[in-house]
This record gives sequence, C-alpha cells and structure tokens, in this order.
Amino acid sequence: MNLIQLKNLLIVFCFLIFQGAFSQEVIKTMFYNVFNYPSAPTPNRAQILSDIIAFYDPDIFMVCEIETEEGADDILNNALNNTGNIYERSPFVANQSGISELQQMVFFKASKFFLETTDVIVTTIRDINRFQLKLLTDDQQNNPVFLDLYVAHLKSSTGSANQQLRLQMVSEFTATLPNLDPNSYVIFSGDLNLYTSSEPAYQELLNPNNAITMADPLDAPGSWHDNPNFAYLHSQSTRLSNVGFGGGAGGGLDDRFDYILVSENMLQNPEMLYLQDTYKSFGNNDNCLNNRIDSPDCDGFYSQALRDRLYLMSDHLPIVMQLQTNQTFLSTPDFTNSNLIQFPSGNVATNYLNIQVDNRIQKEIAFDIYNVFGQKITSIKNNNTLQYKVDISSYASGMYYLIPNQISNKTYKFLKK
Repeated sequence: MNLIQLKNLLIVFCFLIFQGAFSQEVIKTMFYNVFNYPSAPTPNRAQILSDIIAFYDPDIFMVCEIETEEGADDILNNALNNTGNIYERSPFVANQSGISELQQMVFFKASKFFLETTDVIVTTIRDINRFQLKLLTDDQQNNPVFLDLYVAHLKSSTGSANQQLRLQMVSEFTATLPNLDPNSYVIFSGDLNLYTSSEPAYQELLNPNNAITMADPLDAPGSWHDNPNFAYLHSQSTRLSNVGFGGGAGGGLDDRFDYILVSENMLQNPEMLYLQDTYKSFGNNDNCLNNRIDSPDCDGFYSQALRDRLYLMSDHLPIVMQLQTNQTFLSTPDFTNSNLIQFPSGNVATNYLNIQVDNRIQKEIAFDIYNVFGQKITSIKNNNTLQYKVDISSYASGMYYLIPNQISNKTYKFLKK
C-alpha cells in the first residue's frame, strides 16, 4: 500500500469515527400566540394553522391563548395530526391566576420527546406553565437529556404599573429556578409584551444572579417599539385593523412582543445547543414596519402564501428557533423530503461540495452550513437551480453539517479533507 492509499484510508477511517462522535440532531422549536383559539371568528383556522405548521415543521410547538380543552384538541387533531399521529400535547389546565380564560400549552413530536412532568406557576395575571420534555435518545437510560420549557403570557400595555406587573410575573418564574438542576436546559418563551430591553421584567429574566442565567439568542438590546432598526424582529401586529377578527391588535408590525429565551449553557453545550442565526420572527421579511404582513410590499424570503395565512391566523407572528443535540433519537420517521437533497460527488470533498436538489423544491430551498461547534459558516441562498457548487476550499479540515432552511429536519453531513 503506497502513501496516497494509506492517507485516503485514514481519511475514510476518521470520517467514520467522526460520524459517530459528532452525530447531530436538529430540534425545531416554535412559539405562537394563536389568538383566542378557537373562538376568534376567522373560518377554517385549524386548516390555516396546519398550513403554517407545514411551512416550518416544528418538533416543539409552544402556544398561548388557548381558551378551552376543545381548542387544544382541535389544534392537535385538525392542525397537527391531520395527516397522521405525529404530535402529542400537554394536558389542558384551566388558568389558576386571575380571571383570564387563556392558557399556555405545548405540542411535541411523540417520536422525539416524552412529557415527563408539568407544573403551574401562579401569578397575579396568568399562569406560567412548565413542561419538562425528555429526549427519546438511544442513550436515554445512561444519559437522559431533558428540556424544561416555560411558556408565559405577560401583562399587556404600556405604563409603569403594567411594567411592574410584568416584573412580578417573571419574578415568580426566576424564584423557581433554584429548584432545578443548575445544569438544566431551560427555555422561557411567550408573549411577553415588552417594549424595550431596559424594562424591569426583561432585566430580571436575564439577571446573571439568577440560579440559572437566561440569554436572549438575538442579543439585540434597545427600544424595539416602532423602531426601523429592529424591524426584523417585530412580531405584532400582523394587521392594520382588528375589524372582523374579534379583537386583537392593529397598527401593523411595530413591536417585539414574542420571545424564546434559552439558558446560557445552550449557547455552548453540544448536548443541547442553540444554532446561530436560526432565531426568526417567522414571516417577517424585514420590510414590513407599520404594515400588514400580507402586503405585497412585504415580499421576500417568506412567501405570499405563508404571509396570507399568518394574517388570517393571528395578530402575532410565530417565533422560531433551532437547537442541535449530539444525542441520537431512537427513531426518526421517514420524512417525505429525505431524499430530495443529495451529494452527487459524495460527502467527502476538498475544494467544492456539489449539492443536487429535487425539482419539487428548487424554488424554495436554501441552506446553512455549520461546523461541529454549532457555528454557522455560511448561508447558501436559493438561486432556482437543481445544482449547487459550494466553494469550501477555505474551510478547515473536519466535519460540517448542511441544514436546509424550511424544508426538513434532516441534517446532511460532509467532510472537508
């Protein structure tokens, strides 16, 4: 065996080792204020929500403004499981705080998670709900991994009195953090009704003196309300007027009210890692300040078809974010698009990585490339073609992950020699 053959054999051997050592699974999360579900008068809301879900395909779907158990079942059966038994839900528990009938819940893919426990944090306005999910991994007996999800709906409106009520609510949450393992992976999501990063409630959520320090993945402090510099993160209102919708907000997109916060360990721990630049106000093309989300003037990456449905569904936009874990799920159902992306020249490359896509997705597909540390290396925009040739000559040698945007949960591995 000559030196070249030996070198190639070592590369293949290392690649096989890396495949096991750096196995990665992507977890897609979404938070959505579904606005007075199911009583808001827009017809066919379950189908509208189903269409929105299909655009992103979340593994974890956190919601607020569920009114009844019947509403929860309608979402589960007719919006999420209308094509098969994919999702399960948390129990519906009537609000124990104040007089509000609105409640928070979580829906999750049963192939990936088990609902371990639920709790309610009682506040002066509305409950804050905790849901602990256990990842169904092949090593769950020896190394169980849990996600502690908190879903909230804080007091609305401006003014110092409402700011103090929001602070009181989140203080009830942070007071429970000492009860968790300090290494817990924690998500705090919800309609937080915050106008600036200087608000006491926001400062309390990110207080480094808390038992578990939380972080805002966007890291975009400032005064968010009606500020064009923050147009990309606004999530309310999708509408100029609430006439015909049974209430809600109008005035167009001008507020960052909806959030997914993570514990700081999720910014660096490969066991449960936030993927950089995956936090988005879903449907916001960064050109819709004070406009309705379905306006043709708000065109861009997010399609007109999606934005039409977002307009009809709620006065809020969903917030989405992706996580990555180095654990392997026990089983992943076959995804209909799993073979729509291929490496025609193989997944070991030196200077160029060739990617081939099926014609059914050629107008929609885009990619991000990450290294093994969860850092995004580059983004590949859609150019309406079946073939992509990516220059990776400047990449350091090692394993990388190609993640399609909005198409599937599948992660495609390749090795840079």
